[in-house]
Amino acid sequence: MPTDEPRVCVVVPARNATETLGRTLTSLAAQDLSERFEVVVVDDGSDDGTAELARTAPGNVRVISEGRLGAAEARNRGVAASRSPLIAFTDADCFPTADWLRRGVAALTGSDLVQGRVTPDPTVPLGPFDRTIWVESERGFYETANLFVRRDLFERLGGFEEWLDTGSEKLLAEDVWFGWRVVRSGARTRFADDAVVHHAVFPRGPGGYVSERLRLRYFPFIARQIPEFRRRTLFARVFLSPQSAAFDAALASGIAAAMRHSPLPLVAALPYARLVTRGTVMFRRRAPLVVAARVCADAVTVGALLAGSVRARSLIL
Repeated sequence: MPTDEPRVCVVVPARNATETLGRTLTSLAAQDLSERFEVVVVDDGSDDGTAELARTAPGNVRVISEGRLGAAEARNRGVAASRSPLIAFTDADCFPTADWLRRGVAALTGSDLVQGRVTPDPTVPLGPFDRTIWVESERGFYETANLFVRRDLFERLGGFEEWLDTGSEKLLAEDVWFGWRVVRSGARTRFADDAVVHHAVFPRGPGGYVSERLRLRYFPFIARQIPEFRRRTLFARVFLSPQSAAFDAALASGIAAAMRHSPLPLVAALPYARLVTRGTVMFRRRAPLVVAARVCADAVTVGALLAGSVRARSLIL
């Protein structure tokens, strides 16, 4: 490899991202990595000036525009456009901290794939229904908002694959599948708590908060495709989370109370009541709305998971 070749390539897929991409690229230009690196923005069929914004951004930024590819193929094209031995992925609505690349590259010493921490943008107040992302451990999702990988491993595995048919919806789980293919290959993975990316906070009302849970109908397909995901990520291998398990218990207790004409079974609903009301005091007058939205969201979660479980023949509750 030529000595002047960047050691790291940061791949950023972007579609209609003018609202956030400028800050993403400014954050990347401010990285304190002492070695050369480049940024490849893959314009995924934008029609809002995303490519033009990227071309005028500070730093060593290249722009690839090849029509609408989808996030998986866009990332693959970004990697193919570079020869850097180390690859970093983030998204067009993410804002890496100044030491992100340095910390992530250091974490790759002795590792082949590194998942970094993702937290909501600390400069924006976070409402109870707003959309953002947290990544606090290597949970088995391998979110590309903050992911590092060695090129040789990426190329050996064939990059990201679109394997889950979501129809006209946004693609899902190409990053989960890639991460688990890495694990299955015997490669070394780790979590870098100090390689931090902040994710944008998008305002959203209770309706959007609840309806987003419909996408959980695809989770049973993930568990069928990746049995290891079920063992590592799911609660007791069957439930999406401790809260979904508590909701199921509360629902069962309500049915039992109605059938027996006795309030005694409702004792089993107390753990869910504690979970669903936790932290709502801070919302004051909005607290009842927050609780109601959480309950509705958990009900939609159960319905979506059951529907997906039937279609995938892989049970998640």
